[in-house]
Amino acid sequence: MSPPVAKPYLTIRADGSHEIEVKRSRFICHLARAGDEEAAQEFIARTRKRYWDARHNCTAFVVGSEQRRERSNDDGEPGGTAGVPMLEVLRRRGVTDTVAVVTRYFGGVLLGAGGLVRAYGGAVSAALDEVGLVERRRVALLVVAAEHTRAGRLENELRAAGYAVRDLHYEAAGVRIEVGVPEAELTGFHDWLAEASGGSATAVPAGHFHVEIPWSDAS
Repeated sequence: MSPPVAKPYLTIRADGSHEIEVKRSRFICHLARAGDEEAAQEFIARTRKRYWDARHNCTAFVVGSEQRRERSNDDGEPGGTAGVPMLEVLRRRGVTDTVAVVTRYFGGVLLGAGGLVRAYGGAVSAALDEVGLVERRRVALLVVAAEHTRAGRLENELRAAGYAVRDLHYEAAGVRIEVGVPEAELTGFHDWLAEASGGSATAVPAGHFHVEIPWSDAS
């Protein structure tokens, strides 16, 4: 029996940060990719060390593409007013392998429970909008062997057809093109390659990798 095909999932496009101000308090949301809980905790520790002088460094993360693991921490804010709304934003946006730390520099005005929930959740939401999201898809990695004289044109045709070209290797005997193909399209790809290359190019499996596609709520 064939193994199940890994489902696509959303994560942040890149690490980044974004700041908002609410009634003179600064809320700085730091986002990073984290493939597991250990990586998430390491990022949290580094951020808290860097912003040691802040009143609070509240946290939330979601990791794992299939069985997801979630954690949040209010770091001294009233229970449920910081980490939980931060985590809820990550859940609502459907992202994983992502850790958020919101650093708060107190501005002298108390926000109340509702104000804190809106501020911490809003900081994460604004940061996600700022850094952007991608959909990560697991695809089969194929190595296409082509002649030097045909490689450039074939590479262009692969990209034009929507296949993910990962790398090219120029060697004395020819060119090896690494390309990603969705599992469900493998048979069709081999037929396409035979037609596009006039039967001169061949492709062999070489594992799997992930491709990243820009994503938005409007997609």
